[in-house]
Amino acid sequence: MKSSHTVSKKEASQASLAVTVKAADAEGKYTETLQKYAKSIQIPGFRKGKAPLSVLENKYGESLKAEAAAEIIDACLEDIFTKFDEEKSEYRPLAYAQPQMDSVPELKIGEDFSFEIRYDIMPSVKVTDFSGITIKEPQVSVGEAELKEELKAIQERNAMVVDKKDDAKAKKDDIVTINYCELDEKGNALEDTKREGFVFTIGSGQNIYKIDDEIIGMKKGETKDITKSYDDKEEDPDLKGKTKHIRVTIDGLKERNLPELDDELAQDVHEKYKTLEDLKTDIRKNLDTALENRLRELKSNDLIEQLIEKYPIELPQSMIAAELESRWRMMAQQFQTTVEQLDKMVASSGQTKEAMLNQMSGDSEKMLKGRIIVESLLKDSDISISAEEVDAEFEKIAEGAGISLDEVKKHYADPHRKEYLIDDMKEQKLYKDLFTKVKISKGDKLTFAALFENTAQ
Repeated sequence: MKSSHTVSKKEASQASLAVTVKAADAEGKYTETLQKYAKSIQIPGFRKGKAPLSVLENKYGESLKAEAAAEIIDACLEDIFTKFDEEKSEYRPLAYAQPQMDSVPELKIGEDFSFEIRYDIMPSVKVTDFSGITIKEPQVSVGEAELKEELKAIQERNAMVVDKKDDAKAKKDDIVTINYCELDEKGNALEDTKREGFVFTIGSGQNIYKIDDEIIGMKKGETKDITKSYDDKEEDPDLKGKTKHIRVTIDGLKERNLPELDDELAQDVHEKYKTLEDLKTDIRKNLDTALENRLRELKSNDLIEQLIEKYPIELPQSMIAAELESRWRMMAQQFQTTVEQLDKMVASSGQTKEAMLNQMSGDSEKMLKGRIIVESLLKDSDISISAEEVDAEFEKIAEGAGISLDEVKKHYADPHRKEYLIDDMKEQKLYKDLFTKVKISKGDKLTFAALFENTAQ
């Protein structure tokens, strides 16, 4: 469909598109529609397909004009939007947005046919100024304490779990099996609270009543009545601000026998280690890498947050809605259910999908704005990744994961996986360059563990 158009940006990342079709072309489309129906419509007094066009027009003219107008609009938009896509125009419509039209235009024979629509486009931003941006980098070092923690964790993963002696007392880190129930005010067991064979590690807090401390010192076969009060800070509504009476019997008591820190343990961890010192060297290297990655993550997040403040972006509602729906689908996958079943689960819990999505919206908008800024910076930077850099990254991944280079290459033989990896490498290059354009000052001193506990610095 031949047409002329003008397009302009509006507020809230919208575009306004005005289209005009010449009178002759519009009339041609109407005639085409008229002739199409003339072949199939049965009009009393005439054989099928033999009624004069004038009769058909008198009887169905207005509805046929409306249909022709709709087809003209669809054809024009398809042509224009296809061209926008081919040109990678900034006026390309968002895939999930529906064009809006304030009024439906009327097709009038002998007159140009014009219409105007509004639709959502990708928000744009031009980041040119990094002045006033200061990133605080936490001061963290990796020392012997962190090495010892990792070695302890390795010992625990390789520990032998054995039964404790019958007269042994329960202590922190023991694995205990308990039978328990709540008691009423008279000391009688509440049947619906009875549970047998519940297993947890003392000190983990992974039990409903959080009675780790109260169990310490008990022996296998011993029964104890516990009274425990919970303050208003307790998250569990069944415990918050209440006092519970609980009867606990220890049915089983085990402990972990930790292996010695020696060459044999190192060899058990992985065949590539010959000595304990080999294992320690690798741990130190992994800790240094983890520290480097975490600091880069924190600095990157800090930088993007400040750029979001410096360069406000107004997101179209369709983009926010699409992101929230995507998160909802991901939540359903995490629960291993369908979206429909998730809706029912939420409704049965007394909550609403709308309320939960509203809670997510702030984080979603922040993420979307951050992605728009990063994509804009990447486009302007013209960063590229060479084949040699990809190969070097493959070797780095193989070493870090303790697998062969061939395994890594096989994994990234999938074009989509390789593309994702290259995109990530481009981003890391971008941030490395951006860090040279902003001020980086020393932040608070933190322990290695605290650095990973805190998500924002």
